[in-house]
This record gives sequence, C-alpha cells and structure tokens, in this order.
Amino acid sequence: MTLTPSTPLPPEAAAALHSVDWSALEWQPVRRGIERKAFGSDHVTLALHRLMPGHEPRPHAHPNEQVMYILAGVLDVHVDDRIVRLGPGGLLLIPPNVRHYGVVVGDEPVLNLDVFTPARPEYLA
Repeated sequence: MTLTPSTPLPPEAAAALHSVDWSALEWQPVRRGIERKAFGSDHVTLALHRLMPGHEPRPHAHPNEQVMYILAGVLDVHVDDRIVRLGPGGLLLIPPNVRHYGVVVGDEPVLNLDVFTPARPEYLA
C-alpha cells in the first residue's frame, strides 16, 4: 500500500498507522488442528485462522461481535441450534454472547478471516 500526499493525517492517526504482511507473521498454535495469525488495534482485531480436518471444535461465546469470512475450504458453523455451511467467499455475522463453533467439512483445511469488535487483545499477546 502506498500513501500519496493528500490530506495530512492528524498526529494521533499518524502514530497509529501500522501495516503488516500476513505472510511475514508466524502461525501461532491455538489447539490441536487450529492455528492463528492476528492483527489489530485497541478497537478491532483481525484473526486469520487455519483449521485442519479433524480439529478439536470447542463451543464458546464471547462479548465480541464477530464477522467470519471464509477464504478457502468448507466450514459448518454451529450457531445456537442452527448450522450454516460456508465456503470460499461466505460471510457470517455472529452476534455477541452467542454460543458457536465450526467444524471443517471434507479433507481441505479451512482458512477464515475473523473480525472482532471490540478488540480481542489476548489474540495479539
């Protein structure tokens, strides 16, 4: 990304400007069959997850709103008592405090990009 001269950034925005190359970030193990790369700020977290077939799903809920975007593979997302199947290009909004989890469908790993708000600072630690 190249910034071109236009309207100058306010000093506080310029200090917060940060870019990352996903390929330069190391995959961090989450648990058996799941790895994560994360990027964010005090307000939002982006997490790239790689889920392998046969991973260990864990139902959970959190106070963050979550937008899930599937980049590769197929995932059955269990949200409360519903199952939503997502493939590449699929998007799902998971409201805060709703129990959910995903299960890989087939033999292909799933790459999904999650956006959380408010931020999840534990993902960046």
